Amino acid sequence: MQTAFSKDWLALREPFDQAARAAAWQGVDLAAAARAWRGDAATLQVIDLACGSGANLRALAPRLLGPQRWTLVDHDPALLAAVPAALQAWAPGAGCHVQAGPSGIHLQGAAWSAEVHLQSCDLATGCEQLPMAQAHLVTASALLDLVSAPWLDSLLAHGRDVPAWLFALSVDGRIDWAPGDPDDGWIDDLFRAHQSRDKGFGPALGAAAPARAAQRLQALGCTVQSMPSDWSIAAELGTAEGALLLALIDGMAQAAAEQEPSARARVAAWRQRREVAVASTRLTVGHVDLLATRMPMA
Repeated sequence: MQTAFSKDWLALREPFDQAARAAAWQGVDLAAAARAWRGDAATLQVIDLACGSGANLRALAPRLLGPQRWTLVDHDPALLAAVPAALQAWAPGAGCHVQAGPSGIHLQGAAWSAEVHLQSCDLATGCEQLPMAQAHLVTASALLDLVSAPWLDSLLAHGRDVPAWLFALSVDGRIDWAPGDPDDGWIDDLFRAHQSRDKGFGPALGAAAPARAAQRLQALGCTVQSMPSDWSIAAELGTAEGALLLALIDGMAQAAAEQEPSARARVAAWRQRREVAVASTRLTVGHVDLLATRMPMA
């Protein structure tokens, strides 16, 4: 069983994810890389792990260009069911046309197209079901920090011949509040400890995930690029930034209280101070994108 995430949370974070990834990928020619990954194949075959409502596809497909076939994999039927509507809502702003039918979803952009297929799979136990042998790119967003080292090793072994991997938005442990609060460091430590709890894949890698994944991918003969994809949030009440910051404060407080139940009152006091000060708060949450390929990057 895997950790569940709500559609509302995924929708709330998506604009910040997109901005972070756009900054991370400056100078990376993903379209040229995709042509190399697929070689003589007419279509780039992509597997998206823990796809949610399809945010990773929306971020990547217009950058990869050319004909693509995406297999979106998730264990949550509600999130898979939300994919068509999420793509329909996104398409006009992306200059893309969406056609959904019983055989799948077809996306047509100005210089790219994608056939999208949905696959229900509990990744904690079912990675062997995935068509890794056909994949040119295996990708995931905000997944690595939830999984265990043995699970990651097993996944990479199962896909050892995949030409490229792209793991986006893995937390790396950096959290910076401005202005500071005397209990920020204490809360941050409890939050990081909570991130290492079992999320359904065994003890989670948490902030150690990017370094572990880079090490294992290099051991498999991949060239690995590591790019910072931080969230930088300057909040104002009534804005998307304010909503995300309030959600993060709430999530961190809940995690800290679970990690240290005897300190619930102290955690609640921190939470109250942070909520009062949200309109004047800046928060940076460190993330890393990893791009690993079996051929040198241009």
